[in-house]
Amino acid sequence: MISIPQHPLTKIVNSQNKKTNMFFTKYNHRTAILESKFEGYLTVEELIESSLAIKENESYPRFLKILIDSKKAIANFSSNELSILAEEHFKVIEKYEYIVIAIILDTPKETAFAMLFQNLIKNSRSKFQIFSTKAAATNWINNYTKSNCQHL
Repeated sequence: MISIPQHPLTKIVNSQNKKTNMFFTKYNHRTAILESKFEGYLTVEELIESSLAIKENESYPRFLKILIDSKKAIANFSSNELSILAEEHFKVIEKYEYIVIAIILDTPKETAFAMLFQNLIKNSRSKFQIFSTKAAATNWINNYTKSNCQHL
């Protein structure tokens, strides 16, 4: 059994709007999924910080499944900044064999941003899909295995 330390990224910050932002990430050994939760007003810088922590963590499996719950998150940036996040995504996948990401959203703006991001990051070493429920996201992410992704 591989020992995987908890993700070092649990952060609560007060933004300029005096709203509390929170993002929390932990590796679930039972499901073999990295689970993240984002709440409040999120900036590009905070999302990049989260990506860097994943990129730099050498203990995560190289075939990584990520489940992101962003139902209570509000994008505090413009759609023009999505290209910066896409660049960071490509830097992260360089460190992994394959990454499967399921994101849960329930607001129109954030869903539209996620769809734009999805188009920016299309490649042969990662999958990114948007969901409105945890059950649907979990079902989808569990359909991906290391063996069936080698053929994609």
